[in-house]
Amino acid sequence: MLSKRLVSTAAICLLLGAGTAACGDNKDSNTAAAPAGTTAAAAPTPTATPTPTPTVAKLDTDTLTAKQIEQKAQDAISAATSLKMTGKIPSDDGVINMNMAMDTKGNCQGNMAMPGMGSFEIISDGKQSFLKPDAQFWKTFGGPKGDAVAELFKGRYLTGFDGDPQMKPMLDFCKLTWASEMLAGDKGSTPTKGTAGTINGIKTFSLKEKDEKGEEMLLHVATEGKFYPVRMEKTTGSDKGQIDFTDFDKPVTVQLPSPDNVIDYTKFQAKVKSA
Repeated sequence: MLSKRLVSTAAICLLLGAGTAACGDNKDSNTAAAPAGTTAAAAPTPTATPTPTPTVAKLDTDTLTAKQIEQKAQDAISAATSLKMTGKIPSDDGVINMNMAMDTKGNCQGNMAMPGMGSFEIISDGKQSFLKPDAQFWKTFGGPKGDAVAELFKGRYLTGFDGDPQMKPMLDFCKLTWASEMLAGDKGSTPTKGTAGTINGIKTFSLKEKDEKGEEMLLHVATEGKFYPVRMEKTTGSDKGQIDFTDFDKPVTVQLPSPDNVIDYTKFQAKVKSA
C-alpha cells in the first residue's frame, strides 16, 4: 500500500505539471494579437483529485510496554466476529492437534485430536450441534462397552446433546470466547518484549513469557491494522507446540451432516445401555 506521504507527493507533482503546461500556453497566447473586440481567455485546466489513502493503524512497539501490547492483542481478539485456530497445543498428557473455525453467531466447524484419546469432529450452526468421535475416542471414553459403542456408532454424528451439562466442555470448543480466554492465560505473569518478524505474510512483534516451569512462551502480535494475535507458541520444553490465529472476521460457513447419518443423543444413550 502506498504511504500517505507518497500519495501527497504524487498529487503535488501532478498539480505542478498542470501549472507548467498552463504557463507555457499563456506565454504563447501573449505573443499573438487577440482579435479586435475579443478578450483572450485561457480555458480552465481540470486537475485530478487524488484518492486519499486510508490510514493504517501501527502498533507503537517502542513506546508501549509489553503488557500494553499484550492487552491490545487481547482487546482485538475479544472484538473479533470470527476466527480460525490451527495448530498443536501442549498439554500435560501430550500435544493436542486442532483445526477450528468459529464466529459470534454460533457457527463452528472443525476437529480436535487429543493424545491417547482419539479425535472428534464438531459442527454447529448456532441452533444445533453435531459431534462425530472416531473409534479411539469411543474406546477411550466408552468404558467396558467402548469397543461395542465404537462399532455401533462408527462414522455417525450425535446431536441433541446441547442441554446435557456433561457435554458442555465439548460445546465450549465452539465458542469464540474460548480463543480470548486462551490468550488471557495467567493474569499474574509478566511478558517482556521480543523482536519484529513476519508470520504467514503478516508483520508481527513478539512477546516473551515464562511458565511455572521456566519454559518460554511466545505471543506474536500483528503490528498493522487490527492488532490480532497471529501465533502463540511454546518454544522450549518437551511439550513444544504452536497455534496460529487466522481468518479474522471472515464468514464461517458450516456443512451440516445429512439426517440419515445422525443419531439423537437420547437414542444414543439408550443404545449404549443396551449394547
